[in-house]
Parts: sequence; C-alpha cells; structure tokens
Amino acid sequence: MWTTQVLSEWISSLKPKDISPQAKEMAKRCLLDLVGVALAGYSSLSAQAMRSLALSLFSLGPSGLWFSGSRLQAEGSALGNSAAASALDLDDGHRLAAGHPGASIIPAVLAVGEEVIATGDELLSAIIIGYEVGTRVSSARDFPSLDTMSTGRWCSYGAATAGGWLRKFTPPLLAEALSVAGVQSPGLSAAGYSSVMGNSVKEGIPWSTFTGLSALRLVEKGFTGPVDLLDHSSYYQSQKILEGLGQGSFAIEKTYFKPYACCRWIHSALDAFVKLAAEYRLEGAEIKKIRVDTFRRSLTLNNDPHPDSFEGAQYSFPFCLALMALRGKESFLPIRSEFLMQSDVIELARRVELRLDPELEALFPEKTSNRVVLETSRGVFEARVDVPLGDPGNPIEISELEAKFRKLSEKELSHQGQQEIISAIASLEKGTPKLFSLLEGPLKKHF
Repeated sequence: MWTTQVLSEWISSLKPKDISPQAKEMAKRCLLDLVGVALAGYSSLSAQAMRSLALSLFSLGPSGLWFSGSRLQAEGSALGNSAAASALDLDDGHRLAAGHPGASIIPAVLAVGEEVIATGDELLSAIIIGYEVGTRVSSARDFPSLDTMSTGRWCSYGAATAGGWLRKFTPPLLAEALSVAGVQSPGLSAAGYSSVMGNSVKEGIPWSTFTGLSALRLVEKGFTGPVDLLDHSSYYQSQKILEGLGQGSFAIEKTYFKPYACCRWIHSALDAFVKLAAEYRLEGAEIKKIRVDTFRRSLTLNNDPHPDSFEGAQYSFPFCLALMALRGKESFLPIRSEFLMQSDVIELARRVELRLDPELEALFPEKTSNRVVLETSRGVFEARVDVPLGDPGNPIEISELEAKFRKLSEKELSHQGQQEIISAIASLEKGTPKLFSLLEGPLKKHF
C-alpha cells in the first residue's frame, strides 16, 4: 500500500473514544487561541480581501464566515476564516512541522463541522487528526533542501484529512483526496527567494486550506490524484510519516503558542531581550546596539528596519527587537499600524545586527535558538534562549491563553461575550456546540 492509503486506513478507523483526554484538552486550547487570533486579524487588509473573494465566488451555504453574519459553502468560509487566523502571525505552530497547523485545520474543521452538524467531540477529534497528519507529512521532508518553509505547502493535507474524517470518507476516497490536496497545494517558491516579504501572500495558508477542502469535493466526483506522492525519497521520508502511527501521544500535544505577533524564529531573541531587560533593569534609551547570533534561515527573512506593512514587520528581527525595547510586550498583541512610523523604533532597528552562529544553526529546526548581545551605556550584556515562551518545554498556561484571548478580542467583544466563547470551548465535547452561533456575528461590542 502507498503511504496515503495507509494513512487513510488509520484516519478512517479512528473514533473520538480512541483519542486521549490530554489531546482533546490541547485541541480546546488551540481552538481558543485561534479564535482570538482570528478576531484580531479580522480587520486586516489581507483578511478583508479574502473574505470579499469568498463572498464573490461561493454560494450561500451552512458554514459561517466568522464574525461577518454571512454563511457560505464550507470551502469559502474556510478560505476567509483562515485568512483572518493567519494575518497577524499570532497563530499556533509545531516545531516538528516547522509551521502553523492551526490557522488551516481549525477553520477547515469548523466549516465542515457546521455543514455536517458535527458534535463538539467530533470537532475536537477532527482537529487532532488533522494536526497529526499535517505535522507528520511536513516533518518527513528534508528541511535543509527546502527553498521555503511555508506552511501552505503542507497544511492542505491536514485540512483534507480533517474534512474527510468529518464527512466519513472511505479509505480509498480519502487517499485520493490527500493526493489531490498535496499535489495541488501552492508551491510558494518565491517565499524562499523574494526579498519583498511584506506581502499578503505570506505562507499561503488560506489558499492551501481551500485546496485541501476542494480536493474532497473533486474526488467525490471521480477526480483522482497521484496516490504515491508521499513515497518518493527525494521529497519525503515515508517511513517517518508512518512511524509510531496510532501509538503514544498525538502531535497536537506538542503545539506551541505565540505571545508575540511575529515570525516564531524571532521569539527566542525577544525572550532573551526581555530576560536581559528584567535582570539588569535596562531601559530602551540605554541601548546603543543590539547583536543577534542566530541560525541561517533567520538571515533569509526580510529583516527590514523600517517595514511598511504588518507583514514586513512580522518578518523583521531589527524592527521587532526595537519595538520590544521601546514599547514592551503589549505592543505585540497585536502590532499596531502607528508603530511602523515611529522614528525612535526605526532608528534603534537600524542598529540591530544579525550574525550566523554555526552552533545555533546545528540546532535548527528542532530548536530556533537566538543569542542577544546588548551594547549599552552601562556595559555589554548577553543572553541565549533555546526554548521560547509558548513551546511545550516553556509552556503558556491556560490562564495566560485566556488572557491573550481577552486582550486580542477586547475591542470587539464585551467581557460577557468573551466569557461565553471561553465557556463554550471549555465544554465543547458536551453535546451540540454553541460555538457556531457565537462565531457567527456580525461583531457587536455588547455581545
């Protein structure tokens, strides 16, 4: 059997009772985090554009286009919702996948789940299964040979998996869907060589999500794909995809969460700065120069000290470090447009230097380590962080995730509205979800 076929047999055999309470608890955390992130990203230009496209292309359907009051076919809603979820670079991630499963798989699950009237327990299970397959496929690639690490190259597998499981696809049909989703995912090669990183395409997550769900519709009509696409060693280590399948914990349990609205590769540098600032009581005005010792992929980011867009800021070590030094942690939940034009932030960003460190390079992608060296009026201080805040080894607690959700949604939801969503997710496995109606919108402050 081909790898897609083995995966599909396993996926189709899974029942909610086969999934551990620990995995379901993590799925609820991922869901809460994603909803808050999508609320914050709802008004971004990229999310507005994708919603407009979805409303133009897709007919009315059963699946909510979050916070808008509109309902579309599942593919259209997932496209628009994924765009909001991935706009601000605050969505969750997975170290083994070197990318972001949540912004794709959760919108796909809720869109299809609303269509098939899934139970809360089924929604959580579908999220977990989607994370499992997407992460396994991504981690089986040869990372050093990749021209880009963009999530859009693999998240379609997770979206198709989750949607196919909810629709109760047979293993042969699901294998075809995985192959169609995988081969038609966006290539995104320009993300690896373009110096214009401050653009709306970013990692191509929304379009890949749509690709995954559209594959389900296609194969139902007899469309076929290359079911052996995961069995070519120059692209995938198929044995790694299947290794330990169905044994031990689920991949979702190793998800990381983001405290800062920027590329995850930058986070350990920000944590190192926070550590130094607290330990030595440093003020931004004292800093003469910042040096970051890092891994090679960090040097491929745009690292523009004066980005002209949110996306450009998200991929800039210099800008993010300067923003942290002068505006603090709160400035990243999320980054606001006025920060892009503040002269003191830009001036300090121009004094940030990045250097390749062979020792830190050897740790990638298992770790995204950074060393920060601060030259100040009181001397030189340095700190290294290997495990950034939010990783399983340095976790964000549920209370902190709830605080992040409240911060990101405070402009759109009342305290009561926030609590209703938190409570609905916390009790999701109990019966028919109330969450769908809470996400429907349109947004009202008194909700």
